Amino acid sequence: MIARPSPRRSVRQRPCRLLAALVALILIGFAKPVAAQSPAQNPSPAAVLLAKQIVELKGARQLFAPLVRGVVEKVKDQFMQTNFMWAKDLNEVADKLEKDYAPRVDDLIDMSARIYASHFTEAELRQLLAFYQSPLGRKAIIEEPKALDESMASGGEWGDNLADEVIVKMRDEMKKRGHDL
Repeated sequence: MIARPSPRRSVRQRPCRLLAALVALILIGFAKPVAAQSPAQNPSPAAVLLAKQIVELKGARQLFAPLVRGVVEKVKDQFMQTNFMWAKDLNEVADKLEKDYAPRVDDLIDMSARIYASHFTEAELRQLLAFYQSPLGRKAIIEEPKALDESMASGGEWGDNLADEVIVKMRDEMKKRGHDL
């Protein structure tokens, strides 16, 4: 029996890859300009402050907070491979470090605000802030992540279905050439 190639990832890899993809998509969403005006390469402090308000309104803090835990857990797991007998101590140290490094999320917020501000003019940032503070803007903040999750799930299913079709077609074409897959 020939093994069938599968486009599906292991269950363990999916959450990490999904989180990474979600972070990337949100950062891309923060960075795309909406108008043709030329944004500042070195944004003013006022622009960065406006961008920070937008980034905060859009929920970046809740998105970035798990990243600190993820980094600490990853390092802890590396040390666990050295000696699993240290699990109790490593867990205690990891809990402490997670609390110690929690404020570092502010670094990500500031970095994102600066990036965001470098893609928009101050006038655009004021308009965006006004939009996100409006009823429709608040609804967009709530509904966009849901729509993105649904889109990613649908895209995954679409990719799986396409892969199934490609496998059938590839086998058919290879059979015509004398190869039985």
